[in-house]
Amino acid sequence: MEEYSTIGDGMRIIQESVPGRQVTLFHIIASPDKTLYEKLGLDPRIDYERAAIGVTTVTPSETAIIMADIAIKSSGITLGFVDRFSGSLIITGTVSEVEAAMEAMQTYVEEKLGYTVCPVTRT
Repeated sequence: MEEYSTIGDGMRIIQESVPGRQVTLFHIIASPDKTLYEKLGLDPRIDYERAAIGVTTVTPSETAIIMADIAIKSSGITLGFVDRFSGSLIITGTVSEVEAAMEAMQTYVEEKLGYTVCPVTRT
């Protein structure tokens, strides 16, 4: 995607974004409010004291499909949302299930696919 802009003296700048092989977000939301589940279109009928939501974004975006498969196979999470066009992935489960899935996804994309990964953050 190219963007063109002009600055002060008529100089033209071209900015180009090229998706790399990277995970730009690994985040765990522990004990989320029921409202967040509802607004995200997730099943709100869960035990909120033990619940967590995991959010990731990745490029190339199709990698979200692979990460969803790894998350499902590595722990008892539920797949909340996966978008092969934006690279967004949302998983739900207990805090320990979401942590295990995040760790498995992070390890796989870093070690097997050679992606640049960010650390897992948590709120």
